[in-house]
Amino acid sequence: MKTILRLLSYMKGYKAIVAVGITSMLLAESANAVRPWVVRLLIDNSLLASKYELLLPYVSLIVAISVLRALSHFGQRYSMETTAQKVIYDLRNVLYGHLQRLSFSYYDDAQTGQLMSRVTSDVETLRRLLGFGIVNMLSAVSSFTLTLALMFRLDWKLTLLSLATLPFLTYVIFRFSSKVRPAYRSIQEEVARMTAVLQENVTGVRVVRAFAQEEAEKAKFHEVNWSFFQRQLYAMRMWAYYFPMMNFISALGTSMILWYGGSQVIRGEITVGSLVAFNSYLMMLVVPLRMVGWVANLFQRAVASGDRVFEILDTRPAVEAAPGAIDPGLLKGRVVFEGVSFSYGQEDERHVLEGIDLEAEPGQTVALLGATGSGKSTIIQLIPRFYDVTGGRILIDGIDIRSMDLDALRRQVGVVLQETFLFSTSIHENIAYGRPDAALEEVESAARAARIHDFIMTLKNQYQTVVGERGVGLSGGQKQRVAIARALLTDPRILILDDSMSSVDTETEHLIQQALADLRKGRTTFVIAQRLSTVKNADAIVVLQDGKIVDRGTHDELMDRSGFYREIYDLQFKWQEDQKAAAGQDDEQETAMRGGER
Repeated sequence: MKTILRLLSYMKGYKAIVAVGITSMLLAESANAVRPWVVRLLIDNSLLASKYELLLPYVSLIVAISVLRALSHFGQRYSMETTAQKVIYDLRNVLYGHLQRLSFSYYDDAQTGQLMSRVTSDVETLRRLLGFGIVNMLSAVSSFTLTLALMFRLDWKLTLLSLATLPFLTYVIFRFSSKVRPAYRSIQEEVARMTAVLQENVTGVRVVRAFAQEEAEKAKFHEVNWSFFQRQLYAMRMWAYYFPMMNFISALGTSMILWYGGSQVIRGEITVGSLVAFNSYLMMLVVPLRMVGWVANLFQRAVASGDRVFEILDTRPAVEAAPGAIDPGLLKGRVVFEGVSFSYGQEDERHVLEGIDLEAEPGQTVALLGATGSGKSTIIQLIPRFYDVTGGRILIDGIDIRSMDLDALRRQVGVVLQETFLFSTSIHENIAYGRPDAALEEVESAARAARIHDFIMTLKNQYQTVVGERGVGLSGGQKQRVAIARALLTDPRILILDDSMSSVDTETEHLIQQALADLRKGRTTFVIAQRLSTVKNADAIVVLQDGKIVDRGTHDELMDRSGFYREIYDLQFKWQEDQKAAAGQDDEQETAMRGGER
């Protein structure tokens, strides 16, 4: 019930239209309840009394009541469905906005398909409850109350007899509800699982095809689809079992009324019109109870969906702007790590980083080196507060970043992540993502700096060319250069390049390095690189091992010390230097041969 009340709280801003809907519903149910009473009068006062002059007025009154009911029913449905659409529109916006605020740590564990299912399927179930379920529940209650009152008014003995079957009917209805609630919750969970499998498979279709795993993926989907089928079948069995039982109890009540009421008519205790009206009221009494059963089913599904939706909304972002967070203004870019430790999970005692002390002055380029899992990527993700430190603190220009406004901080940090992501929109919009109001000239300037402008101009629609999902249609190097242009357009004071040149060829890297040499002036740059040139050109190299800084200095200084850095150099960079030297010798030999020919 808590979930339903929480959902209803979103209707507070639409009280007027809800009032119109409820008023229309009451008018419709009142008109519906009055109609059998008028039919009774028509039979007793006109047909049986042979007063044909009263026939037309009674028929006209029935038509007028039917018109009023139809108009009221329209007002009821239109008002409540409009309210439902508006509430769900608001809820979707709140839910999507909350997903935008949730921290990286939440998405580390969440499945995309699960989130998509909650924002679409679960929210749609809530809409059906608001637009159809609640109004029908109110309608059923008001119809039951009015009908019961009129039945007592007609004949209290018949009414008590008709109520004899209601406890059994009520028991069956609520028994059904208690069974079907967990069934539909499991159905919603299976929908989310199936969506997750489908989304993951479609996203990774190239990997699936490359490793010829189509049959394995089909088997995986078949398994989750079969589980979904079984749960749907179980829910349908509940419907197939309980609803015929409801119909039987209802028919039993009708038979009792016809037997006892018929004997009353024969004895002259009630009129034929009263028996006809009473039988109509009995049907009207059963319909709300059956509607309660149907709506109870919808309520159970909505509770299951609401729990899943509000579970997201109740998740607090692990990283939030502190109360009274400050806008630091234009930063110079002096970055200091003071005794920083970090672990990805609160229960995880193993720290990914431990005791990190590091300083980077404005305009400096700091290269981070280390084996996989040494903590390089974690360090650069702490600077824009994608995660918060577990211990110690990070200062920029002497200010703890936890006291800064998040947007103000991140607007001055340009990030090019290792996994390049482009949106399914134009190249222009992808580059201008951080500054949607940027002029075309500024976008082109950033593209030139990233050495991607010339390629863009060869495309049919140039900057308006729409790239496929996740940048499909562009090579790895092209996507990375678009991502670099996107970061440069924001003119960041701190530039973070997470192995951002791993997919570019040597020639392209050389062009980008030339551009970045000028762009780094006045900026603090952190680089995770696999290229020798990037490391040699860095002002400082920080060597990491198992989350700790084991050495630091320039390339020449570190080579002289013959420590851990030399091992990394021999493993990762020596072959690049040898390859470069060999290429230089080949050029010299070719030049010499040409000179000899001359």
